Amino acid sequence: MKSFLIISILTLFIPFSALSQLDNDVRFSDLPPDSTYGKCYAKCKTPDTYETFTRKVLVEDSYVKTTTIPATYQTIDKQVMVSEGGINYKKIPATFKTITEKVLVEPEKKEVTIIPAKYETHTRKVLVKEETGHWVKKKKDPNCFSKNPEDCLIVCYEKIPAQYKNESYEVLVTPEKTVEKIIPAVYTTVSKQVIDQPEKTQEIPFDPVYKTVKEKVMVSPERIKEETIPAVYKKVKEKRLTKKGGYTVWTEILCADQTSSSTVRKLQRALRAEGYSIGVVDGVLGTRTQTALKQFQINNNLPVGNLNIATLNALNVNY
Repeated sequence: MKSFLIISILTLFIPFSALSQLDNDVRFSDLPPDSTYGKCYAKCKTPDTYETFTRKVLVEDSYVKTTTIPATYQTIDKQVMVSEGGINYKKIPATFKTITEKVLVEPEKKEVTIIPAKYETHTRKVLVKEETGHWVKKKKDPNCFSKNPEDCLIVCYEKIPAQYKNESYEVLVTPEKTVEKIIPAVYTTVSKQVIDQPEKTQEIPFDPVYKTVKEKVMVSPERIKEETIPAVYKKVKEKRLTKKGGYTVWTEILCADQTSSSTVRKLQRALRAEGYSIGVVDGVLGTRTQTALKQFQINNNLPVGNLNIATLNALNVNY
């Protein structure tokens, strides 16, 4: 439940001595924001908030329980050897057969014949001396206008033709080649005795002899079984602080002389119109009305915990 600190501003000024007295109380370390005559403000004390949680508490530690499980046996039939098996040996002589086969008398051979190359004789011109030129002195030439032929020195460069001779040469018509002739091998047929089946030793095994006897055998050996017995817990409920209580900021409220039963009835009707259960409209700010008022304030993000002006305005209640 919240407690309320209410200050009525009856005058425009607070005496210095009264202010000093308020300052001594941490709840009044600040003053309401407005010092208008006839306005009232309240701080709501919010209690510490706790939550209940469940915690597991160890009652008994876990431990290992050891149990010895004895070995188990069963009787079975067992085959026991009376005499060992073995192998007897039997000698089987070789057998022969007559065969014919070809025997080489003269091996295959080669005869090689060389056929000489063939040539033809041809004739061709062969250059003996290449074409050249030389200067030749000329007598009077029409280009010289003097009567004395010696007055004009005329020389001309004349060609000396190339000189050739004929020579004979041979041209290969068919190259030399080698011809090989294969003379096949010569064989004769002969008969002879050969082994058909070689001599061998045959193994003749014989089985061992058994008899059946009873025998006690272990099915499972003795063993130690370990079982972990889990720890035992119990659940206990505890409370822990989730939010430290304190005082809200100053909120303008309806002063006591204005909180008439008529105003409370208007408030109750407005809350009922909003869908909240307030019980009887009796003009009394009882528990059900306070609960409905607080829920309306929470749902509409209004100051919570008193009959403040913001809430009355939200409900359109005249005061």
